[in-house]
Amino acid sequence: MLTSASNRLAGFLTVITYGTNCPRVTQFTSDMGDFPLTGTELAAGDVPLGLGPRRTALDAVLIEAAVDAGAEFREGCPVRELRSDGERVTGIDGEPADLVIGADGRNSHVAKQVHAPVTYEKPAISVWYFSYWGGVPEPGISVHVRDRTAVFAFPTNDDLFAVFIAWPLTELARVKRDIEAAMLEVIAATPRLGERILAGTREERLYGATQLPNFVRQAHGPGWALVGDAGVHKDPFMALGVCDALRDAELLADCIDDLPEYERRRNEATLQDFDLNFGAAHLMAPPEMLAMRQTLRDDQAATNRFYREREGIPG
Repeated sequence: MLTSASNRLAGFLTVITYGTNCPRVTQFTSDMGDFPLTGTELAAGDVPLGLGPRRTALDAVLIEAAVDAGAEFREGCPVRELRSDGERVTGIDGEPADLVIGADGRNSHVAKQVHAPVTYEKPAISVWYFSYWGGVPEPGISVHVRDRTAVFAFPTNDDLFAVFIAWPLTELARVKRDIEAAMLEVIAATPRLGERILAGTREERLYGATQLPNFVRQAHGPGWALVGDAGVHKDPFMALGVCDALRDAELLADCIDDLPEYERRRNEATLQDFDLNFGAAHLMAPPEMLAMRQTLRDDQAATNRFYREREGIPG
């Protein structure tokens, strides 16, 4: 999920909208086991609260944008080894390079080969399964947390509706015995949203994400740098991964000649979200949050202001 708080490139959001056929999301509903609290009209001019393109569609747009900007794209060319002169990384396989950037996910091959140290970490805490439904008339993002489970759902491209469900990691063995039944149980227990999902049709197989570490790696070293999940991986609860990757790419481009400054800016931008996200991934709303939500109930203007401030939407 791309949100306006993390993605400052309004023009790029427009490209993604048209390139992926993905609806623009301006409504957000959260239910912490108390009641649904819905914010509306969450946009700053042409920049909506968020977009939820599928990775296959998003990656195609990113590749096209990179090539248009002058990058050379080589398909089917995995990086097997890094070149080194003994002191610094000097390239990949048979290709020399002044800087090798690892943007290859939480199990980053680049990070492993340069032995990038983990500087901060928390234990894995949740497990997620998800799929895509058709025929669900839901206009916005929904997050429902109750009974130590969560439903995170949003419209995506091709008129599909993405439904992600989380359990504590301690529930993995039970959930794996019958994943579909476990998902349907949580969906059915989700007021209103569950009814709309079950009235639709699941269009794809079930997918899972069961290895979800929480760590911060050193962001750079001699001849190398890490961006996105390769450098910082977070539990999916706040859906920060793609936004973090785009942010890190922008920060690195700005600091390409000063990698320590890149790491400083990345850490400054990500560490607060890291701890906030880890707390939320416990799938329990703290009492102070529930009390605050009560003050917003039945006040649409105040609710909209709350969501706009939380997501960094001006106006």
